[in-house]
Amino acid sequence: MMKRNAKDSKLTAIVWLVLAAALFFAIARIGAAPRSDAAATAAQAQAQGVAVDADDIGGVVTSAKGPEAGVWVIAETTDLPTKFRKIVVTDDAGRYLLPELPQATYKIWVRGYGLVDSQVVTAKPGTTLALTAVVAPDAEAAAQYYPANYWYSLLSIPPKSAFPLKNSDLKTQADFLYNVKRGCSVCHQMGNKATREIEPSLGTFDSPSLAWERRMMSGQVGPQMTSVLNKFGHDRGLAMFADWSSRIAAGELPPVPPRPQGIERNAVVTLWEVDTDHSFIHDVVSTNERNITDNAYGPVYATDYSAATIWALDPKTSTKTMVQVPLRNESDRPLMEHFTPQTVAAPSPYWGNQIVWDDPNFIAMPHMDSKGRIWFHAQTRPDMPAYCEKGSSNPYAKVFPMPATDVPRGVDNYDPKTGKIELIDLCMSSGHMAFGNDADETIYHVSRPVAPGKMGGIGWIKTRVWDQTHDAQKSIGWCPAVVDYNGDGKTGAYTTPDQPADPKLDRAIGPAYGYGISFNPIDGSIWYAGLDNPVPGRIFRMVIGDNPPATCKTEVYEPPFDNPKRPGVEAFGTLGIAIDTNGLVWAALTGSGDLASFDRSKCKGPLNGPKAIGQQCPEGWTLYPVPGPKFKGTGVSADHFYHNWVDRYNALGLGKNVPIVNGTGSDSLMAFLPETKKFVTIRVPYPLDFYTRNMDGRIDDPNAGWKGRGLWTGNEERVIWHLEGGKGNTTSIAHIQMRPDPLAK
Repeated sequence: MMKRNAKDSKLTAIVWLVLAAALFFAIARIGAAPRSDAAATAAQAQAQGVAVDADDIGGVVTSAKGPEAGVWVIAETTDLPTKFRKIVVTDDAGRYLLPELPQATYKIWVRGYGLVDSQVVTAKPGTTLALTAVVAPDAEAAAQYYPANYWYSLLSIPPKSAFPLKNSDLKTQADFLYNVKRGCSVCHQMGNKATREIEPSLGTFDSPSLAWERRMMSGQVGPQMTSVLNKFGHDRGLAMFADWSSRIAAGELPPVPPRPQGIERNAVVTLWEVDTDHSFIHDVVSTNERNITDNAYGPVYATDYSAATIWALDPKTSTKTMVQVPLRNESDRPLMEHFTPQTVAAPSPYWGNQIVWDDPNFIAMPHMDSKGRIWFHAQTRPDMPAYCEKGSSNPYAKVFPMPATDVPRGVDNYDPKTGKIELIDLCMSSGHMAFGNDADETIYHVSRPVAPGKMGGIGWIKTRVWDQTHDAQKSIGWCPAVVDYNGDGKTGAYTTPDQPADPKLDRAIGPAYGYGISFNPIDGSIWYAGLDNPVPGRIFRMVIGDNPPATCKTEVYEPPFDNPKRPGVEAFGTLGIAIDTNGLVWAALTGSGDLASFDRSKCKGPLNGPKAIGQQCPEGWTLYPVPGPKFKGTGVSADHFYHNWVDRYNALGLGKNVPIVNGTGSDSLMAFLPETKKFVTIRVPYPLDFYTRNMDGRIDDPNAGWKGRGLWTGNEERVIWHLEGGKGNTTSIAHIQMRPDPLAK
């Protein structure tokens, strides 16, 4: 028998390893688009050059055109307690690395602009895997993966010369555009597959307009959708949307979106599914916004608006739990005003005549305090507390009593440590909220308009005082939005919005329906965005003073719109607002499609008096158009920005004080780098229809590099059956991180 030396044995082992690898990848590629043996061998050689650890999957993506840069590699598993996904982007050479994967078997495929989804292969962590991308056979197939706003940009907008329109509430093109965006996109994306195509199950119709009319009446919110449509003029609105979907059905295609470039390819997106197939997750919270290392590696919480439940996700174990928020008295349930109509005008193509949302106590806008409690707004009673009304000894009610006919939304809290829920009555309804940085851990909230005069303003609860006294009256306060109209340096007697202005009196601004709200850490002022005057919109600055309500003072500023000091500028549509650590205000203008900064220190005009209630400070605004397609014949983005947020403490890793816009209509978050004046678009490409309403940043370990930090958000689409895959989807909580490069572990 011939003896084998060590060199021969080593060579034999290498041969067997090569054969085993070849067999593995041959099996993995069953069903994939064919490619030559030479190409497969070259791809595998490249893949082997990507080093992987035991919790990684890495390799290279190639197509018939060669390496595919800037495409997504998606890993998905149902082996964990909740469905789990991780998504990364390929580098310039088509290489990828899926890091920090829990042990499971994953389905893996490639998605990218210019491609169609590749065949799914399976793999476990620790694997090096060459993936075959599939070039789209035509432009129509490629376009099915584009974000919704690209399709929505095909909508035909009347030219400016067509305004004012007859039989319409919308007097200018800007009014029209705001309604096209905010009015139609407040609950769901426009331009996704569910909206750009008519559901066959609706039946057959004599015209596309009639099909749209039937569609708009579907489900519990049909009358609300029709109400928005009617602002265009009923028939005009139907014709506009019918023309849009008909042109798409005939083959019209949107512009091609760019693939991720540069540092956009460093993004890592991790998704966990929570809730049910008809939930409405509105917001996500992970930490205390004033100290973002609190709750490190802890659970992430999401509020289900319509079910009044709080979902907790443990990212370490991929497990989820749920807590039900009760009514103050269950016997009040028949008396409660539901958020959603409890009737179906016409059967839904998804749910038929089923009542999907039974929401007498709806909750949203969670914030975490220094004790780890989750504070959120909720409607938990059917009537106004007596201490809020006229005749009460409450000092705030003496100045601005609440009418008994208004039902406020309270501010409640949930303590995960004890499982206890506290229900706290307010007088001025709570909307979006923000913590101050005072010792009382005050939560400020904006209000919807209330009588008299349908005024708005802000309210607050001092959480430390609540803990000490459990007395709501001692813990809360509120002030209407009153400007120093007579210019005497203080706020006194005022006229309401339904009364004529009086130069001798101050002036309440309204109906000042507040939306986004933020606390200025430099001077302690509270800023919020107003919805009442969408063109051009308003932002409000309120100073509480040392003796509220007597010392509450408000300033109001409008974005420049047809202002002679800023010729050609049409900025409008205030929704989100956030303030950085330097006191600079950032606002997402969903109407015009701009991210705007506002620097009050630049104002040359008066800050009080009768001339200080509009565009008295056009010089304070700087506008940065947000990337994405624009509606035909306009300079206005087709995207909708539900909100914006400032990463004050570098949770994402792009730097401190980086403002980020919710690309609610484009499956994205868009970070603006103030130093370079460039946007970084972070896309979540799967499942399509990633609709975000809020963000939260947490640093789990400041010494762990990119792995120890990231943003938390969620897919907060109201009708989650619009998501890719249709009915049966559930909402995802998302963790978004930025690596130093696309192959970082």
